[in-house]
Amino acid sequence: MTKDGSFKKVVRRHAAETGQRYTEALTDLSGLDDRIYHEPDGDRLVAHLRGHYGIDAVAATKLSVHKTYVFRIDRTDGPPWMARAFPPARPRSDVEGDAAVLRFLARHDYPAERLAADDAVSDFDGSAVLVTEYIEHQPLPAEKGFAIMADLLGRLHALPSDDSVSRPGGASGEDARRMGTPRQDLLAGLAFLDVVDTKVAAADRERFQQLRDQVRSADDGDGLPEALLHGNLLHAPDHAVIGPNGPAAINWKASGRGPRLSDLAYLLWGTGNWAPTRSTNTERVEAVVAAYRKHVELTDEELDRLEGVMFIRPLYLVCIGYRRDLLNGDSFNEWAFIEPPAYFTTTAAATRAAFRR
Repeated sequence: MTKDGSFKKVVRRHAAETGQRYTEALTDLSGLDDRIYHEPDGDRLVAHLRGHYGIDAVAATKLSVHKTYVFRIDRTDGPPWMARAFPPARPRSDVEGDAAVLRFLARHDYPAERLAADDAVSDFDGSAVLVTEYIEHQPLPAEKGFAIMADLLGRLHALPSDDSVSRPGGASGEDARRMGTPRQDLLAGLAFLDVVDTKVAAADRERFQQLRDQVRSADDGDGLPEALLHGNLLHAPDHAVIGPNGPAAINWKASGRGPRLSDLAYLLWGTGNWAPTRSTNTERVEAVVAAYRKHVELTDEELDRLEGVMFIRPLYLVCIGYRRDLLNGDSFNEWAFIEPPAYFTTTAAATRAAFRR
């Protein structure tokens, strides 16, 4: 079979396993680069904001190596703003959804960034731009940071439901086609793998297939109690900071309603010791549980499914990294995100023990 024929076979399999038509699956795989990579021109963005809002914006500074569309906007007529010029593949309606979440959080006095203007979403060079107030900040303290993030999650998950923030959330959403509940992370992970399927060397095929099978069979949290999720709080300082008024959560692109366990499970996954090998840090787990349960108590089913749900985001990270390194010709060395499996077992057990005391 030709290489082109092999890819067509991959697309047909991807369509069957994701419930898409062939043409949809082909778009899912072939359009990945265009959907996830976006690097807007900072000077043009400054000019746009000056014209649209009438502010004296003077400079746009990128704030993240990974999020090349996120800028600090300095002004001479007021405090700085944050501007996120999302990839064109992300619909304006989704960005308006971000603004709706931030309005909801402001109504409930939840510690988060605030919109910089009433009409906080605008159109720029084919992209939707969201502007928020920039929070002068410092990073979370190293050891206390997990408890701080757990408290932020507990407070968030305890907020009342509201039709204005009913959109599904919890997935990372780097691919605009795969925003929504955590299941979308698994479907995105499958796409990241399938798009490079024909490039996998024979010597790596068995491990590649094992990873693919693990993604397909992962527990997506469906049916568990839902709440408004942040979707990505673990990555301080990109998502949680200490501002003038205390801790605050930022970057709400992944927010929406979904299984609350997925938010907490990702944070718990991050509590482990990395060296010399991945291992459970019981003190950090107990600190997370103590802070979170001030606001929310998990159900027995959530505790029973914690180990499986804890795999969702790490699997996603492995898949996106696997694709990146294979395309760059690099050796993939981030298996520690999902290994050893015993880490997930012992961390889930420590969490259950802490909740059931």
